[in-house]
Amino acid sequence: MPVLPIEPRHRAAWDRLYAGYAEFYRVEQSAQMRDTVWAWLHDPGHELGGLIAEDASGQAVGLAHWRPYARPLRATTAMFLDDLFVDPAARGSGAAPGLLGALRGIARGRGWETIRWITADDNHRARTLYDKHATRTLWVTYDMAAGAP
Repeated sequence: MPVLPIEPRHRAAWDRLYAGYAEFYRVEQSAQMRDTVWAWLHDPGHELGGLIAEDASGQAVGLAHWRPYARPLRATTAMFLDDLFVDPAARGSGAAPGLLGALRGIARGRGWETIRWITADDNHRARTLYDKHATRTLWVTYDMAAGAP
């Protein structure tokens, strides 16, 4: 399955996929929010990168958004996979393993040692795939609102 950097021609399919991703995680997302992320993906000065998986007919069926992050304790840079989504109709097609493999290639090419991501505890289908490609950590994730006292 071809995996390539997100291009302007992918906009409509990317919108559909990213809206599906937000819906899956029950995150309210507007067209303006997608416009912002799309602009980041095409701004050479922004850290966010993106990939699209295409099926045999050239239809976009999956996406991945990633960025570098510093690991001060190890004095290295690694990749953080923010978003990975495959159209439900294309699950099992090889799109997700293809995206993970392409991410591994990017990280390796840049000398980054690790690719890290989080997923919902109840995302069982994805976790079954992830267990084949990565090692689950024991770290617990927290979110603290910036405006909270």
